[in-house]
Amino acid sequence: MAQNIYDRPEFFAGYSDLSRSLRGLDGAAEWPAVRVLLPDLTGKRVVDLGCGFGWFSRFASSQGAASVLALDISEKMIARARADTSDAAVTYKIADLEHLELAEAAFDFAYSSLALHYIEDFTGLVVTVHRALLPGSHFVFTIEHPIYMAPSRPDWARDAEGRRIWPLDRYCVEGARTTDWLAKGVIKQHRKLGTTLNTLIAAGFSIRHVEEWSPNDEELRDNPDWATEMDRPMFLLISVQR
Repeated sequence: MAQNIYDRPEFFAGYSDLSRSLRGLDGAAEWPAVRVLLPDLTGKRVVDLGCGFGWFSRFASSQGAASVLALDISEKMIARARADTSDAAVTYKIADLEHLELAEAAFDFAYSSLALHYIEDFTGLVVTVHRALLPGSHFVFTIEHPIYMAPSRPDWARDAEGRRIWPLDRYCVEGARTTDWLAKGVIKQHRKLGTTLNTLIAAGFSIRHVEEWSPNDEELRDNPDWATEMDRPMFLLISVQR
């Protein structure tokens, strides 16, 4: 079973105060780049993996999706999502993505935001999603960039121009990484970029777009505190097609 960190009171409280929790998709720095990757959702049967508070699920429905199956392991997240949703096209269910079962050829689009880096059996999940999609369908997801996950040591330094130097911590050693983020003992699964891409290819997906997200000039002007995101990519955005 995947770690259900989101139901811890201290984690849930902290997560609820994040910009992406308070403002939804507009509060997610990477959302403009993600939205460009989305296909036309009109009439699509969508599965949202790790739906959280249901922001994307409601967005998909507003864009004309025929149905949205929104899944999350957190009872607190699902309860909040249900309370905030009045759209009958969206169905929320508690599900462990580590042992996910989906009907074959049941969906036209799959989506996941910042959830799959918690999954140990990434291969199994990718195979499940591939089977669940109709031929030609897309799968768009975001995860923490593996370079962002790897520098877990605090002993970074600065170069001659004052820029941060981020020491990579065993980047080539894949597996569980424990960090303290909003709560102590949060477990994430570190995989090299090549491992993520090759797993998708091996399952039968075709890579359509890979983006190592960083803010553009306009975003930096509007959000000067994002300047640290230029030191290393924080998010990895991937679009694949069955």
